[in-house]
Amino acid sequence: MRVLFVAFFLLFALSGTQAQRIIYSEPDRDDVRSMNFEVIGKLSGQFHIYKGYRDMHYVAIYDAEMRQVEKNRLDFLPDRIFNADFLAFPDFYYMFYQYQKRNIVYCMAVKMDDKGKKVGEPVIMDTTDVTFSSNNRIYTVIFSEDKSKILAYKINAKNDKAHTVTTMLFDKQLDLLRKTRFVVNMPERNDFLEEFQVDNEGDLVFLRASGSAQNDNINKLSLIYKSAIDDEFLITDLQLPTINLDDIRVKVDNLNKKYLITSFFSKMRRGNIDGLYIAIYDKAGRKEALNTTVLFNDNLRAEAKNETSIKTAFNDFYIRNVILRKDGGFILTAESMYSSSRGGQLSRWDLLYGSPFWSPADYYMWGNPWAWNSPWAWGGMNSMNWGLSPWGTPGGMGGNSVTRFYADNVALLGFDASGKLEWSNMIRKSQFDDNTDNFIGFGSVVMGGQIHFLFNVQEKRTMVLSDQSLTPDGQLIRNPTFRNIDKGHDFMPRHAKQVGARQLIMPSMFRNFICFAKIDL
Repeated sequence: MRVLFVAFFLLFALSGTQAQRIIYSEPDRDDVRSMNFEVIGKLSGQFHIYKGYRDMHYVAIYDAEMRQVEKNRLDFLPDRIFNADFLAFPDFYYMFYQYQKRNIVYCMAVKMDDKGKKVGEPVIMDTTDVTFSSNNRIYTVIFSEDKSKILAYKINAKNDKAHTVTTMLFDKQLDLLRKTRFVVNMPERNDFLEEFQVDNEGDLVFLRASGSAQNDNINKLSLIYKSAIDDEFLITDLQLPTINLDDIRVKVDNLNKKYLITSFFSKMRRGNIDGLYIAIYDKAGRKEALNTTVLFNDNLRAEAKNETSIKTAFNDFYIRNVILRKDGGFILTAESMYSSSRGGQLSRWDLLYGSPFWSPADYYMWGNPWAWNSPWAWGGMNSMNWGLSPWGTPGGMGGNSVTRFYADNVALLGFDASGKLEWSNMIRKSQFDDNTDNFIGFGSVVMGGQIHFLFNVQEKRTMVLSDQSLTPDGQLIRNPTFRNIDKGHDFMPRHAKQVGARQLIMPSMFRNFICFAKIDL
């Protein structure tokens, strides 16, 4: 009996340490499904969430039990803003937004305290004179990994042979460190700029890519580096063997002072995805330190495919994230996503923006805004609207047309510092939904030395939130499904945000209203 008691006690104690707890916020009649929102973060033990609907903007604050304790209207904002981006610190956060008044577009920042109130007056980061009424943002604001550097930039593409890039570098206090304006030559007709990143020292890096046609494979690639203290920049042409790139990502390695470039590639133009291209740029030496390709073998392809053939197994995969390791290696996650309509299935070549997880840099023209490489020519994208799919299409299509979105397997690939594939694994799932992709895909949480992947699975006509975790050596662990799931709530894992070591906020839909769930793992 003593042995049984001890065993029961240990089992109870262990289960208690791993207990999952879910607390839901009450539906707010103003939180309709077409509302814009963003989980800002956790400040002073409370959770701040931005909410926007038409010309009304709020910061809602929830306590530990997800009771709404405050709802502050941001009445200092103009009636119409183009975007709302946030950068959170332990005791305050910045809100970045843009708006147009007459012929001037303003890029603004405002400091908010832990009560959701503005501190001081909004700061003008930069302005742009335009000769047209803008429907989208002109500026993009990016941050360094340690949040010590804030960089706003804009691209003027009036001259398709030479684009003008203007950057404004700020410190954590929003003091302007340097403003630079420089011209990047665009020698090829289909050249474009993408993947702007800023490191902890304030240095800027981005890519100039070129394809044979719009929305085509990339066959030329250059890395552009600009130091925080200089106005000059350096262009390095990256070596491309006879391959075509697609879905390029840049990751800043602040620890080793390097920049990692990854991309899927095919041996033929618009061909099947054959493997992964990897390049490393050494910032100290101002040179390319690694350039290699990794072919996906048949075993990996067999794991990746669902109903496709082995040759086409990776054709619907897009890079979701690149996670750096201290030894210079990295983990890459990619997800299979595609859509279909009455006209048939859409391939990666039919997508407006290429990857559903990437949007083009925001260009603007002082003259005609309808050039092909302008976001206005593509219809634009409201980055803060959760109802807009990452595919660049509205989440609710309306009318009689039905678009079905799919999210299938997740590939997990581990590489060493030399670009060699060390291990691979696959999260097997099959998800779909009609006219929206908000409830498919996955969210991720880094916890206890593992990466947890959270996603919905269908069990007996009920959606269940599943949790699988990845260990550093590439092993997958199936964790118990979540308890305390209210049957009336449909989770949106892709929009979840980690707010603590073992805590996240995940939005859900309840009777056509948006709610927020606090999940303790």
